[in-house]
Amino acid sequence: MVFITGPRQVGKTYLAKDIMKNFKSPVYLNFDDIDDMQMIKGRSWRLNSDLVVLDEIHKMKGWKNYLKGTYDTKSSLQNFLVTGNARLDTFRQTGDSLAGRYFLYHLNPLSVKEISGNMSAYEAVVALNTLGGFPEPFLSGSEEYSERWRRQYYTDIVREDILDFSKISEIKAIKLLLEMLRKRIGVPLSYTSLAQDIQISPNTVRKYIEILESLNILFLIRPLHRNIARAILKEPKVYFYDSGYVDSEEGVRLENTVAVCLLKHVQYLQDVKGKEINLFYIRTKDKREVDFAIVDKEEVTHIIEVKLSDSGVSRNLKYFKERIPRAQAIQLVHNTRHDREVEGIQVMRAGKWLSELEA
Repeated sequence: MVFITGPRQVGKTYLAKDIMKNFKSPVYLNFDDIDDMQMIKGRSWRLNSDLVVLDEIHKMKGWKNYLKGTYDTKSSLQNFLVTGNARLDTFRQTGDSLAGRYFLYHLNPLSVKEISGNMSAYEAVVALNTLGGFPEPFLSGSEEYSERWRRQYYTDIVREDILDFSKISEIKAIKLLLEMLRKRIGVPLSYTSLAQDIQISPNTVRKYIEILESLNILFLIRPLHRNIARAILKEPKVYFYDSGYVDSEEGVRLENTVAVCLLKHVQYLQDVKGKEINLFYIRTKDKREVDFAIVDKEEVTHIIEVKLSDSGVSRNLKYFKERIPRAQAIQLVHNTRHDREVEGIQVMRAGKWLSELEA
Protein backbone atom coordinates (compact mmCIF):
# COMPACT_ATOMS: atom_id res chain seq x y z
CA MET A 1 0.00 0.00 0.00
CA VAL A 2 0.98 3.60 -0.57
CA PHE A 3 -0.37 6.41 1.63
CA ILE A 4 -0.38 10.03 0.46
CA THR A 5 -1.08 12.58 3.16
CA GLY A 6 -1.27 16.35 3.00
CA PRO A 7 -3.47 19.43 3.48
CA ARG A 8 -6.91 19.82 1.94
CA GLN A 9 -6.72 20.99 -1.72
CA VAL A 10 -2.96 20.52 -1.94
CA GLY A 11 -3.42 18.17 -4.92
CA LYS A 12 -3.72 14.65 -3.46
CA THR A 13 -6.71 13.67 -5.62
CA TYR A 14 -5.14 15.20 -8.74
CA LEU A 15 -1.93 13.25 -8.12
CA ALA A 16 -3.82 10.01 -7.44
CA LYS A 17 -5.78 10.31 -10.70
CA ASP A 18 -2.59 11.09 -12.58
CA ILE A 19 -0.98 7.94 -11.15
CA MET A 20 -4.03 5.94 -12.31
CA LYS A 21 -3.01 6.61 -15.92
CA ASN A 22 -0.12 4.17 -15.45
CA PHE A 23 -2.45 1.22 -14.72
CA LYS A 24 -4.66 -0.87 -17.02
CA SER A 25 -7.77 -1.17 -14.87
CA PRO A 26 -7.71 1.33 -12.01
CA VAL A 27 -10.68 2.34 -9.87
CA TYR A 28 -11.12 5.57 -7.92
CA LEU A 29 -13.36 5.58 -4.83
CA ASN A 30 -14.04 8.62 -2.64
CA PHE A 31 -15.52 8.07 0.80
CA ASP A 32 -17.36 11.41 0.52
CA ASP A 33 -19.45 9.98 -2.36
CA ILE A 34 -22.45 7.93 -1.17
CA ASP A 35 -22.20 5.30 -3.92
CA ASP A 36 -18.44 4.99 -3.47
CA MET A 37 -18.90 4.76 0.28
CA GLN A 38 -21.07 1.66 -0.08
CA MET A 39 -18.61 0.09 -2.49
CA ILE A 40 -15.75 0.78 -0.08
CA LYS A 41 -17.58 -0.69 2.90
CA GLY A 42 -18.49 -3.82 0.93
CA ARG A 43 -15.10 -4.07 -0.79
CA SER A 44 -17.11 -4.58 -3.98
CA TRP A 45 -14.78 -3.03 -6.53
CA ARG A 46 -13.81 -5.03 -9.61
CA LEU A 47 -11.57 -8.00 -8.87
CA ASN A 48 -9.42 -7.22 -11.90
CA SER A 49 -8.65 -3.67 -10.69
CA ASP A 50 -4.88 -3.41 -10.60
CA LEU A 51 -5.01 -0.12 -8.66
CA VAL A 52 -7.64 0.80 -6.08
CA VAL A 53 -7.54 4.44 -4.97
CA LEU A 54 -9.26 5.08 -1.64
CA ASP A 55 -9.69 8.83 -1.20
CA GLU A 56 -10.63 10.42 2.15
CA ILE A 57 -10.74 6.96 3.76
CA HIS A 58 -9.68 8.41 7.12
CA LYS A 59 -13.27 9.71 7.49
CA MET A 60 -14.54 6.13 7.76
CA LYS A 61 -15.20 4.85 11.27
CA GLY A 62 -12.73 2.08 12.03
CA TRP A 63 -10.64 2.90 8.96
CA LYS A 64 -7.44 1.47 10.46
CA ASN A 65 -8.91 -2.00 10.96
CA TYR A 66 -10.60 -1.73 7.57
CA LEU A 67 -7.28 -1.15 5.83
CA LYS A 68 -5.65 -4.00 7.74
CA GLY A 69 -8.40 -6.38 6.65
CA THR A 70 -8.31 -5.08 3.08
CA TYR A 71 -4.57 -5.61 2.84
CA ASP A 72 -4.72 -9.12 4.29
CA THR A 73 -7.45 -10.27 1.87
CA LYS A 74 -6.42 -8.43 -1.29
CA SER A 75 -5.51 -10.09 -4.56
CA SER A 76 -1.81 -10.32 -5.24
CA LEU A 77 -2.45 -8.35 -8.45
CA GLN A 78 -4.05 -5.39 -6.68
CA ASN A 79 -2.27 -2.26 -5.51
CA PHE A 80 -3.79 0.26 -3.12
CA LEU A 81 -3.27 4.01 -2.99
CA VAL A 82 -4.76 5.69 0.08
CA THR A 83 -5.06 9.46 0.47
CA GLY A 84 -5.98 11.57 3.46
CA ASN A 85 -4.81 14.09 6.02
CA ALA A 86 -2.30 13.75 8.84
CA ARG A 87 -4.36 11.06 10.58
CA LEU A 88 -2.74 8.59 8.19
CA ASP A 89 0.49 9.30 10.07
CA THR A 90 -0.92 7.50 13.09
CA PHE A 91 0.03 4.16 11.58
CA ARG A 92 3.66 5.12 11.87
CA GLN A 93 3.23 6.38 15.42
CA THR A 94 1.16 3.61 17.01
CA GLY A 95 2.91 0.44 15.90
CA ASP A 96 -0.05 -0.97 13.95
CA SER A 97 0.28 -4.30 12.19
CA LEU A 98 0.63 -2.61 8.79
CA ALA A 99 4.23 -1.81 9.69
CA GLY A 100 6.41 -2.82 6.77
CA ARG A 101 3.41 -3.15 4.44
CA TYR A 102 2.99 0.43 3.27
CA PHE A 103 4.96 3.51 2.30
CA LEU A 104 3.90 6.98 3.45
CA TYR A 105 4.47 10.06 1.30
CA HIS A 106 3.77 13.67 2.26
CA LEU A 107 2.37 16.01 -0.38
CA ASN A 108 3.13 19.60 0.57
CA PRO A 109 2.37 22.95 -1.10
CA LEU A 110 4.46 24.17 -4.01
CA SER A 111 8.07 25.03 -3.22
CA VAL A 112 10.62 27.43 -4.67
CA LYS A 113 12.38 24.47 -6.31
CA GLU A 114 9.20 23.40 -8.12
CA ILE A 115 8.24 26.78 -9.53
CA SER A 116 11.65 28.37 -10.13
CA GLY A 117 11.75 26.72 -13.56
CA ASN A 118 8.98 29.09 -14.68
CA MET A 119 10.25 32.27 -13.00
CA SER A 120 13.35 33.48 -11.22
CA ALA A 121 14.01 32.08 -7.77
CA TYR A 122 13.55 35.56 -6.31
CA GLU A 123 10.17 35.94 -8.00
CA ALA A 124 9.20 32.48 -6.77
CA VAL A 125 9.77 33.54 -3.16
CA VAL A 126 7.75 36.72 -3.69
CA ALA A 127 4.88 34.73 -5.22
CA LEU A 128 4.83 32.17 -2.41
CA ASN A 129 4.94 34.90 0.24
CA THR A 130 1.95 36.59 -1.39
CA LEU A 131 -0.20 33.83 -2.86
CA GLY A 132 0.89 30.83 -0.80
CA GLY A 133 1.85 27.49 -2.30
CA PHE A 134 -1.54 25.83 -2.74
CA PRO A 135 -2.02 25.15 -6.46
CA GLU A 136 -5.34 26.91 -7.09
CA PRO A 137 -4.56 30.35 -5.63
CA PHE A 138 -0.95 30.20 -6.79
CA LEU A 139 -1.83 29.35 -10.39
CA SER A 140 -4.43 32.12 -10.46
CA GLY A 141 -1.60 34.64 -10.13
CA SER A 142 -4.09 37.01 -8.52
CA GLU A 143 -3.90 38.35 -4.97
CA GLU A 144 -7.63 39.12 -5.09
CA TYR A 145 -8.51 35.59 -6.18
CA SER A 146 -6.17 34.04 -3.61
CA GLU A 147 -7.85 36.04 -0.83
CA ARG A 148 -11.30 34.89 -1.96
CA TRP A 149 -10.07 31.29 -2.18
CA ARG A 150 -8.49 31.54 1.26
CA ARG A 151 -11.63 32.89 2.89
CA GLN A 152 -13.67 29.97 1.52
CA TYR A 153 -10.93 27.44 2.28
CA TYR A 154 -10.77 28.20 5.99
CA THR A 155 -14.55 28.52 6.24
CA ASP A 156 -14.87 25.00 4.82
CA ILE A 157 -12.21 23.65 7.18
CA VAL A 158 -14.01 25.04 10.22
CA ARG A 159 -17.45 23.93 9.02
CA GLU A 160 -16.48 20.43 7.86
CA ASP A 161 -13.12 19.21 9.15
CA ILE A 162 -12.76 20.71 12.61
CA LEU A 163 -16.26 19.53 13.57
CA ASP A 164 -15.02 15.96 13.10
CA PHE A 165 -12.73 16.50 16.09
CA SER A 166 -14.61 18.89 18.35
CA LYS A 167 -17.99 20.05 19.60
CA ILE A 168 -19.90 22.93 18.03
CA SER A 169 -19.46 24.84 21.29
CA GLU A 170 -15.67 24.72 20.84
CA ILE A 171 -15.62 26.16 17.32
CA LYS A 172 -15.57 29.80 18.47
CA ALA A 173 -12.51 29.23 20.65
CA ILE A 174 -10.71 27.29 17.90
CA LYS A 175 -11.39 30.06 15.37
CA LEU A 176 -10.06 32.63 17.84
CA LEU A 177 -6.95 30.53 18.45
CA LEU A 178 -6.43 30.21 14.70
CA GLU A 179 -6.59 33.99 14.30
CA MET A 180 -4.10 34.48 17.13
CA LEU A 181 -1.66 31.94 15.72
CA ARG A 182 -1.62 33.78 12.38
CA LYS A 183 0.13 36.62 14.22
CA ARG A 184 2.60 34.40 16.14
CA ILE A 185 4.59 32.81 13.35
CA GLY A 186 8.13 31.86 14.30
CA VAL A 187 7.63 32.73 17.98
CA PRO A 188 7.99 30.04 20.67
CA LEU A 189 4.45 29.31 21.79
CA SER A 190 3.36 29.73 25.38
CA TYR A 191 0.29 27.57 25.91
CA THR A 192 -0.33 29.39 29.18
CA SER A 193 -0.31 32.82 27.54
CA LEU A 194 -2.63 31.68 24.75
CA ALA A 195 -4.94 30.08 27.31
CA GLN A 196 -5.19 33.34 29.26
CA ASP A 197 -5.99 35.30 26.12
CA ILE A 198 -8.75 32.89 25.04
CA GLN A 199 -9.87 32.10 28.62
CA ILE A 200 -9.50 28.34 28.35
CA SER A 201 -7.05 25.93 29.96
CA PRO A 202 -3.50 25.36 28.62
CA ASN A 203 -4.34 21.69 28.02
CA THR A 204 -7.32 22.74 25.90
CA VAL A 205 -5.07 25.04 23.86
CA ARG A 206 -2.70 22.12 23.35
CA LYS A 207 -5.64 19.93 22.25
CA TYR A 208 -6.87 22.54 19.75
CA ILE A 209 -3.40 23.00 18.26
CA GLU A 210 -3.14 19.21 17.88
CA ILE A 211 -6.44 19.31 15.94
CA LEU A 212 -5.14 22.05 13.64
CA GLU A 213 -1.91 20.11 13.17
CA SER A 214 -3.73 16.85 12.39
CA LEU A 215 -5.74 18.66 9.70
CA ASN A 216 -2.51 19.92 8.09
CA ILE A 217 -3.49 23.53 8.65
CA LEU A 218 -0.30 24.24 10.55
CA PHE A 219 2.83 22.41 11.64
CA LEU A 220 5.09 22.71 14.66
CA ILE A 221 8.86 22.93 14.75
CA ARG A 222 10.25 21.94 18.12
CA PRO A 223 13.41 23.09 19.90
CA LEU A 224 16.56 21.01 19.62
CA HIS A 225 17.72 19.57 22.93
CA ARG A 226 20.72 17.49 21.88
CA ASN A 227 24.26 18.85 21.41
CA ILE A 228 23.57 22.20 23.04
CA ALA A 229 23.06 21.72 26.76
CA ARG A 230 21.45 25.09 27.33
CA ALA A 231 18.75 24.65 24.71
CA ILE A 232 16.18 23.64 27.30
CA LEU A 233 13.03 25.50 26.34
CA LYS A 234 10.21 23.23 25.25
CA GLU A 235 7.87 25.61 23.44
CA PRO A 236 7.38 24.77 19.74
CA LYS A 237 7.13 27.35 16.99
CA VAL A 238 4.13 27.32 14.68
CA TYR A 239 4.02 27.77 10.91
CA PHE A 240 1.17 27.53 8.40
CA TYR A 241 1.25 25.38 5.28
CA ASP A 242 -0.29 28.40 3.54
CA SER A 243 2.13 31.34 3.74
CA GLY A 244 -0.57 33.59 2.32
CA TYR A 245 -2.59 33.06 5.51
CA VAL A 246 0.11 34.53 7.74
CA ASP A 247 -1.05 37.83 9.24
CA SER A 248 2.23 39.67 9.67
CA GLU A 249 4.88 41.71 7.89
CA GLU A 250 6.93 40.53 4.93
CA GLY A 251 9.88 39.21 6.94
CA VAL A 252 7.65 36.90 8.95
CA ARG A 253 5.91 35.61 5.83
CA LEU A 254 9.37 34.95 4.39
CA GLU A 255 10.29 32.86 7.43
CA ASN A 256 7.05 30.89 7.01
CA THR A 257 7.80 30.25 3.32
CA VAL A 258 11.30 29.03 4.22
CA ALA A 259 9.81 26.77 6.90
CA VAL A 260 7.40 25.17 4.40
CA CYS A 261 10.22 24.62 1.89
CA LEU A 262 12.48 23.10 4.55
CA LEU A 263 9.68 20.83 5.76
CA LYS A 264 9.10 19.63 2.21
CA HIS A 265 12.84 19.02 1.76
CA VAL A 266 13.12 17.06 5.01
CA GLN A 267 9.98 14.99 4.43
CA TYR A 268 11.12 14.15 0.90
CA LEU A 269 14.39 12.80 2.29
CA GLN A 270 12.45 10.83 4.92
CA ASP A 271 9.83 9.42 2.55
CA VAL A 272 11.88 8.78 -0.58
CA LYS A 273 15.43 8.29 0.66
CA GLY A 274 14.63 6.77 4.05
CA LYS A 275 16.87 9.24 5.87
CA GLU A 276 16.72 9.84 9.62
CA ILE A 277 16.50 13.59 9.22
CA ASN A 278 14.44 16.17 11.10
CA LEU A 279 13.80 19.89 11.34
CA PHE A 280 14.20 21.86 14.58
CA TYR A 281 14.97 25.33 15.84
CA ILE A 282 17.51 26.23 18.52
CA ARG A 283 16.88 28.49 21.51
CA THR A 284 18.87 28.68 24.72
CA LYS A 285 17.83 29.76 28.18
CA ASP A 286 19.45 33.16 27.65
CA LYS A 287 17.29 33.58 24.50
CA ARG A 288 19.93 33.05 21.86
CA GLU A 289 18.03 31.63 18.92
CA VAL A 290 18.52 30.45 15.37
CA ASP A 291 15.50 29.95 13.13
CA PHE A 292 16.10 26.39 11.88
CA ALA A 293 18.39 23.43 12.39
CA ILE A 294 18.49 20.31 10.22
CA VAL A 295 19.56 17.18 12.09
CA ASP A 296 20.65 13.99 10.32
CA LYS A 297 21.12 10.95 12.58
CA GLU A 298 21.47 13.16 15.66
CA GLU A 299 24.12 15.34 14.01
CA VAL A 300 23.33 18.96 13.27
CA THR A 301 24.16 19.44 9.59
CA HIS A 302 22.68 22.91 8.96
CA ILE A 303 21.86 25.92 11.10
CA ILE A 304 19.81 28.51 9.23
CA GLU A 305 18.82 32.10 9.90
CA VAL A 306 16.34 33.99 7.69
CA LYS A 307 16.60 37.71 6.95
CA LEU A 308 14.51 39.92 4.69
CA SER A 309 17.40 42.31 3.98
CA ASP A 310 21.17 42.09 4.21
CA SER A 311 22.04 43.89 7.45
CA GLY A 312 25.13 41.97 8.50
CA VAL A 313 25.67 38.46 9.79
CA SER A 314 23.49 37.34 12.68
CA ARG A 315 25.30 37.30 16.04
CA ASN A 316 23.35 34.26 17.11
CA LEU A 317 24.34 32.40 13.97
CA LYS A 318 28.00 33.16 14.77
CA TYR A 319 27.45 31.96 18.34
CA PHE A 320 26.00 28.62 17.29
CA LYS A 321 28.54 28.17 14.49
CA GLU A 322 31.32 28.37 17.09
CA ARG A 323 29.63 25.67 19.15
CA ILE A 324 28.61 23.44 16.23
CA PRO A 325 31.58 23.91 13.90
CA ARG A 326 30.75 20.92 11.68
CA ALA A 327 27.33 22.31 10.75
CA GLN A 328 26.85 24.49 7.70
CA ALA A 329 25.86 27.93 8.96
CA ILE A 330 23.62 29.65 6.43
CA GLN A 331 22.04 33.08 6.52
CA LEU A 332 19.27 33.28 3.92
CA VAL A 333 18.64 36.83 2.73
CA HIS A 334 15.77 37.69 0.41
CA ASN A 335 16.85 41.14 -0.74
CA THR A 336 20.50 40.70 -1.67
CA ARG A 337 22.25 40.42 -5.02
CA HIS A 338 25.32 38.38 -4.14
CA ASP A 339 26.30 35.32 -2.12
CA ARG A 340 29.35 35.52 0.10
CA GLU A 341 31.06 33.87 3.06
CA VAL A 342 31.81 35.67 6.32
CA GLU A 343 33.72 33.94 9.12
CA GLY A 344 32.58 30.52 7.96
CA ILE A 345 28.97 31.61 7.55
CA GLN A 346 27.41 31.43 4.09
CA VAL A 347 25.27 34.47 3.31
CA MET A 348 23.03 33.25 0.51
CA ARG A 349 20.24 34.58 -1.68
CA ALA A 350 17.19 32.92 -0.17
CA GLY A 351 15.51 32.06 -3.46
CA LYS A 352 18.63 30.57 -5.00
CA TRP A 353 19.39 28.38 -1.97
CA LEU A 354 15.78 27.18 -1.64
CA SER A 355 15.66 26.34 -5.35
CA GLU A 356 18.51 23.87 -4.82
CA LEU A 357 16.79 21.81 -2.11
CA GLU A 358 15.70 18.23 -2.80
CA ALA A 359 12.01 19.09 -3.22
